[in-house]
Amino acid sequence: MGCEVSKNRKIEDPPARRRFSHGFLSNVRVSIARRLGHSAVFSQPVGVNREPLPPSDGEGMLEKEKPPPALISLFLPEFPQLNIPSEDCFQVLDVIAKGSLGPVLKVRDVHQEKVWAAKVLPKSEILKQGVLEQTKDEVRIQRQLRHPFMHSVQDCWQTQHHLFIMFEYCSAGDLYTYWLLKGQFDQDQVRLLAAELGSALGFLHDLGIVHRDVKMENILLSDQGHLRLSDFGLSRQLNRSGRAFTVCGTIQYMAPEVLSGGPYSHAADWWSLGVLLFSLVTGEFPLAAESNHINMLKKVRDCSYVPPKTLSSDLILLLSELLCKSPASRLRDLQRFKTQAFFRGASFDSYILQKTPVKFLLELRSHPDWAAVSRRGSVADWFENFDFNNTLSAPLTLTELSPASPGEDVALTAEQD
Repeated sequence: MGCEVSKNRKIEDPPARRRFSHGFLSNVRVSIARRLGHSAVFSQPVGVNREPLPPSDGEGMLEKEKPPPALISLFLPEFPQLNIPSEDCFQVLDVIAKGSLGPVLKVRDVHQEKVWAAKVLPKSEILKQGVLEQTKDEVRIQRQLRHPFMHSVQDCWQTQHHLFIMFEYCSAGDLYTYWLLKGQFDQDQVRLLAAELGSALGFLHDLGIVHRDVKMENILLSDQGHLRLSDFGLSRQLNRSGRAFTVCGTIQYMAPEVLSGGPYSHAADWWSLGVLLFSLVTGEFPLAAESNHINMLKKVRDCSYVPPKTLSSDLILLLSELLCKSPASRLRDLQRFKTQAFFRGASFDSYILQKTPVKFLLELRSHPDWAAVSRRGSVADWFENFDFNNTLSAPLTLTELSPASPGEDVALTAEQD
């Protein structure tokens, strides 16, 4: 996630399929295709056997008399303790993405005949990187989210060594893929995308949640082409006067107050939306990414963020208000967003918006390079050496873990707020 891709990069054909055996399915050999997709989230139950793990010793001892092992209790109650899915319950079909902590797998529920996306997080990585509370916050936040243009967690559980977070699988991909293929969108198309994204942000902020990583890669598409804001791994719930200080997100989308180390709040998400809309309509980011947030901050402070004069005056005004460097003066709420002249005559009603498929996005699915662009190289390269046995079955003890050292990757920084 957050990978950089040149729009002129040569697209190569995917290599042949390979077969693996792995611990997630009790060493059952499965065929894994190299096609990529993305996770979408809804509210249907996942068919998982919710039985507690048997005690590792003391056979016959009642479960209530024996406390759970330390590696289990650390992740309770957000992640219930469950048996590992059996080979006749789930079948791994593909690797969707390489996450910062672990893979996202495409799996099939054999009984329901339904495909899901499973985010598999090794407990060892969570504890080594010091992101235990951040991981639990992600689940707490996503359980609150039920909105047509928002993704919420479907189900989650833990085994002895891993956390599993389930989402509904979405084969339509993310907005970044379509932007790479399209080059740039016209203003009427951007108006529709902006209405859906603005509605999602308004809903999120009404709950007091700041996303902190609004970008094209984190906007998935439904089968009808409608947008779904996803990936709440960096999100944080703030009270009415709360402020955050962690430098986190994806550097080209970061607001100046985030790059400077805060304080910042929900207004930072509206800046990110401004960068996103600017890029969609012009075909280029306002600024190229720098290697660190200090250098990026210098560029952001010097940039005028003046939209091209070829755009309509209404869109120029909208972008100027979103990309205002002062958070206090920035357009930072849904009501003010909806009343912009650019949206005159447009609907923000989610029921009306969803009645019509987004044809200009769906038509891009027939592009000959769609499958290759959606992979974007990095996942395919990493997948070549992916070892299911070591990733999903390696033993773990608390004594093996060391405190996390401060990360340098601003795309995923542990909480310091």
